[in-house]
Amino acid sequence: MDVKPPHRPALTIGAGDNALPRSRSVLLLVDFINPLQFPGADSIAPAALRAAHCTARLKQVLAQRGVPAVYANDNYGTWRSQFSDVLDYCQGLPGEAGEIARLLAPAEGDLTILKPRHSGFYATPLELLLTQMHAHELIVVGLSADMCVQLTAMDAYLRGYSVWAPADCTASETPELKQAALDYIARVFKAETCDSTAAAHRLPQP
Repeated sequence: MDVKPPHRPALTIGAGDNALPRSRSVLLLVDFINPLQFPGADSIAPAALRAAHCTARLKQVLAQRGVPAVYANDNYGTWRSQFSDVLDYCQGLPGEAGEIARLLAPAEGDLTILKPRHSGFYATPLELLLTQMHAHELIVVGLSADMCVQLTAMDAYLRGYSVWAPADCTASETPELKQAALDYIARVFKAETCDSTAAAHRLPQP
């Protein structure tokens, strides 16, 4: 017997076009909007800022080619917060944390989710969101390479996505930790880790 799923009428909230963009590739920014108030933050902060500048340039190039951006950001244990609350707080901070938050503030049309744990997929709507966007490849950038980026890349690989983690768009507390994480991501998850500036072959054509 041919069983059809129940009809679900489109939900319209507010004015404007709320349709999700469709794209084979999606830029996923992990924990860049970050107060940098954890043990070891002083060690990662300069590298995080360099990675943020590389990511800002990559994000601009990808946007010109129609690749949407999704922010998957920690809620830092504040369960009643929204992404905008985290962004506002971080933008008001001095030093690298504030500079990164201002540099990488979401543009109009960017999508945002909060995550309770390390992976962008764990207990979040990210998988459903990507499915509705018809995504097949994730460009995973952010902090830190050896924790949240690596675990998000792992969960993406488990779900059948191809992964590109541009090395210059990630950071860790030490160069050794970052390199070990990228080597693992490349070897185990079959991911690309070449720099954003050297990866023209990875970018969708306009």
